[in-house]
Amino acid sequence: MCSLSVLNLLLYLLFTVKRVCPFQDTIRHLNTEFARNLYQKLTVDEEYRNIIISPTGVSIALELLQLGAKGNTFMQLENALGYTVHDSRVRHFLQSMYGDLANSTLTPTIHLACGLFVEANMQLSSHFSEDTAAWLNGSLQRVNLSNPNETAVLINKWVTTKSQGEIKDFMPQPMARASLTQIAVISTVYFKSTWENQFSTSKTQHLSFTRADGSVVKVPMMYQTSTVNYGQVKTKSNQRFKAIELNYLEHAVSMLIVIPSEREKLISSVESHITALTLSAWTNSMRRMKMEVFLPKFKVQSKFNLKTLLTTLGITDLFNPSKADFSGISEQEKLFVSEAIHEAKIEVTEDGTEAAAATAVVLLKRSRALAFKADRPFFFLLRHTTGRILFMGRVMDPLE
Repeated sequence: MCSLSVLNLLLYLLFTVKRVCPFQDTIRHLNTEFARNLYQKLTVDEEYRNIIISPTGVSIALELLQLGAKGNTFMQLENALGYTVHDSRVRHFLQSMYGDLANSTLTPTIHLACGLFVEANMQLSSHFSEDTAAWLNGSLQRVNLSNPNETAVLINKWVTTKSQGEIKDFMPQPMARASLTQIAVISTVYFKSTWENQFSTSKTQHLSFTRADGSVVKVPMMYQTSTVNYGQVKTKSNQRFKAIELNYLEHAVSMLIVIPSEREKLISSVESHITALTLSAWTNSMRRMKMEVFLPKFKVQSKFNLKTLLTTLGITDLFNPSKADFSGISEQEKLFVSEAIHEAKIEVTEDGTEAAAATAVVLLKRSRALAFKADRPFFFLLRHTTGRILFMGRVMDPLE
């Protein structure tokens, strides 16, 4: 009898694991597809600009809005994300993952914040207040939206605090004066990197970097010889790429860098092939190899008005005073989203600190290892071990 109970328990656990894993993989796949759609919309008609965006930061804001959206407003958010946070399995999985990100004391440092700012005297649904309190450690903020300048000061202070002083002057002043009761959605993500294998400052040189327009500039180029994940990719359309993956401390986050194998190919030839399936295939085909790695120091910071970007993804009603349905937030007020802003920032140096490192012209001893040289525009993304894409971007000019 006892052995039968144990057998039943083992069968139950096996069945549960098989059910849970595909579900979690599905959410990860949807997260990656959302990141890809967001990024590709962002890069339309942008041929020469450095870009960085945090798909995780944007999706968190949309998930937060899902908690209070209803009707067509909710459907548009669900269609864009591919899932609903009202599904208890989805909510549990996401909250667990965000908890690991927001509360991690390990390096690399990730400062992630999402805030929903609403009118101070608005009567909110008790369910919505409870839900937001559990979503990223209480993201609901009360402000006086009738005083736009005061609101901007409060939002800026909140963002600066959440990013530990790294992101400042986030909200423009003065803000547009509120004519109706509105909602401001704020999302910020800051990442500070520490390489598992640090680049030596003594080996950083000013080397040539060929920009997309063909011009050549001298940039501080970091160098190391180490064992990394490396792969060469050939697509069905005969496009060829080279990819390298560099780990940060604790292996919690890694940076994937991809460049066209042919120097004359544009970085858009890489970006057009980015999907959840191709990323998985590329990383699975990579092998550990000893490589010479040349990577420019760079700092990229981007801020976006999400209204324009999200509209291209079919999310339109929440910005429309006559169509937005946030009755899940408050049944007494007719709410719509008036401000939706996203800012992302990354700085990559030899050791990950923000202090300027002295460069020296040093003749490097060539090794017999293969070389990966990011001396022209490259695509990059940072992924957490959960599979979530924290950042996605491109470097067209490290000096920009």
